[in-house]
Amino acid sequence: MTAHAGLRASTSYRLSKRWAFVGLLFPAIGVIAVFMIAPVAIVFVYSFLQPERYGGVVWSFSTEGYLQILFERDFLDGSLQFSADYVLILWRSVFQAAICTVLCLMISVPMAYFIATRSERSKSIWIFLITVPYWVNLLIRTIALLFILRDDGPVNKLIMMTGFVQGPLPLSYNNFAIGLGLVYSFLPFMVLPLYSAFERFDFRLLEAAYDLYASRRVAFFKIVLPVMRPGLIAGSLLVFIPSIGSYLAPDILGGGKTLMIGNLIGTQFQGAHNWPFGAALSMILLTVTLIVLIWMARRAARKNVGY
Repeated sequence: MTAHAGLRASTSYRLSKRWAFVGLLFPAIGVIAVFMIAPVAIVFVYSFLQPERYGGVVWSFSTEGYLQILFERDFLDGSLQFSADYVLILWRSVFQAAICTVLCLMISVPMAYFIATRSERSKSIWIFLITVPYWVNLLIRTIALLFILRDDGPVNKLIMMTGFVQGPLPLSYNNFAIGLGLVYSFLPFMVLPLYSAFERFDFRLLEAAYDLYASRRVAFFKIVLPVMRPGLIAGSLLVFIPSIGSYLAPDILGGGKTLMIGNLIGTQFQGAHNWPFGAALSMILLTVTLIVLIWMARRAARKNVGY
């Protein structure tokens, strides 16, 4: 009887401990459910409904929102004709985000290496200089960048003062301005993870590799890159995901001439009053983002196993 009582007491203690652990997790689970899962579920449901004339939805099942991404319906006979307009906008968004990620990577690697090799006091100063502009609202910073790039801005004035050009260069309201705005907006998201990876790196390993007659290329790919890989993956995701759905840079720096997927979604909810189509575009953007996340996670897992 004593052994059975002890077993019951032990089982009861483990169950109470487990429920106590679940109770501690409940607030976090509730926040995730209310502010993450529920909004995505609402957008998913709205994407299969019909649009109300002046905004909102009609609670009638329809796949028109998804069909509109690839097809255009003739208003006379209702037939569907393939249209690549929205696919091109999605492709432009992915391309701009990829270019932004590559440029941020090229700038951040030497910058993070430089900061990681400074003294402790200098590191704090450099990190402060990188992060202090981001204490200001993104909208204000984007408008300020537009003032710098516009025809009568300081950049064009300096270029014309050199005498190489007679008139202002078209630096604003184009793809160049959008790309520059994306890089400016998300560069710290690449610098900080890479800096963290470099700071943990033991530079004596490089010295040992050079003592063993390893070339710079071999030393980078065999020693530095495996240590940098977590920072590279984290930084690339932190830059690519928000830049693909960016709204301010195309709207302000592009002058509304070049649509990206974020602007297109905003237009459907605000101006066009086609909520199901905007919800369908949102789900497509979410799907593309998840595919990129899964692909990068699986690739990183394979490389880690191989390493």
